[in-house]
Amino acid sequence: MHRILTRVFPIVAAACVLAACGSDAPTGVGLSGSAPTTGAPEPIAGQAITLVTHDSFWVSPGTLEAFTAETGVTVTIEYAGDTGMMVATSILTAGNPIGDVMYGVDNTFLQRALDADLFEAYESPALVNVPESLQLDPGHRVTPIDFGDVCANYWIDRFDDDLPVPSTLADLADPAYKGLLVVENPETSSPGLAFLLATIAEFGDGWEDYWRSLRDNDVAVTAGWEDAYYGEFVSGGGDRPIVISYASSPPAEVIYADPPVDTAPTGVITDTCFRQVEFAGILAGTTHRAAAEALIDFLLSDTFQEDIPLNMFVFPASTTADLPQAFIDHVVLPDDPHTLAHADIGANRNAWTERWTEIVLR
Repeated sequence: MHRILTRVFPIVAAACVLAACGSDAPTGVGLSGSAPTTGAPEPIAGQAITLVTHDSFWVSPGTLEAFTAETGVTVTIEYAGDTGMMVATSILTAGNPIGDVMYGVDNTFLQRALDADLFEAYESPALVNVPESLQLDPGHRVTPIDFGDVCANYWIDRFDDDLPVPSTLADLADPAYKGLLVVENPETSSPGLAFLLATIAEFGDGWEDYWRSLRDNDVAVTAGWEDAYYGEFVSGGGDRPIVISYASSPPAEVIYADPPVDTAPTGVITDTCFRQVEFAGILAGTTHRAAAEALIDFLLSDTFQEDIPLNMFVFPASTTADLPQAFIDHVVLPDDPHTLAHADIGANRNAWTERWTEIVLR
């Protein structure tokens, strides 16, 4: 449960994921199922490159070795803290990067990275298999690799005919659900920030009044996801049956259940979801441009994409990648998750979180 314990998940519409569950579209002859590369300079066999990523990056043994077997290029992982710390460190070393490729910058930090000119443009041929809704940067300075939703989750057994499951963000502020919700602080937590952005996307200028209503409804606030999910939420022995978590939390509850269970004890309130997309990009100033391009292609290959869900509990960006059965059986996806333009997030994030602190915590 490495990914779930440490950070946020990145989602296209349900149709996109259904395509990922079993598309028979041709995959070409490139790296491990990616579209064939054309015109890119050849990587140098024996070369070593560095992948800079967040602390929640995790892949199965042998996955990156498959890239080495195909290209002769070895990959060293440089962990750089959480996403915010990773971006901040890369900004400080812009032009003289600590690695060659960055993986894990999401749409909540994307504008900050683009404004700092962290990346060199590269349009991977494998993007033919990625929905345009995930390709947020038309200049291809970053490449979408995975996606997921941050949503309100609920403990199924705590709701019945007398207390039905809330179905909207507005419902969470209803006095009927007073004292039932736990959220994370958006200044210290990625899912907390995503949930704040969902409320801004939903209520616009009225988001401040909404949070005043949640405060009056006895919302609990924790510093991070783990304190919320395994502290205040029922799953960890707490007494609150609604928590801000991920659309992929229900399959995780099944996969890691001890003793085993056939059905998830949690559900997702799909109207509350905010979509996150994670990207990879070639760091400006790399001296291994060709190898970096090959690695971007590999990150969109079926070999890597199909390794993502059960290791990082997010969804593959490529529609040619198959999903594990647990995701097919236990994930309920929103038809229209909340989104905000990454430029708007970049311009307003600090002001929004400061105002949230004034309203909710002071």
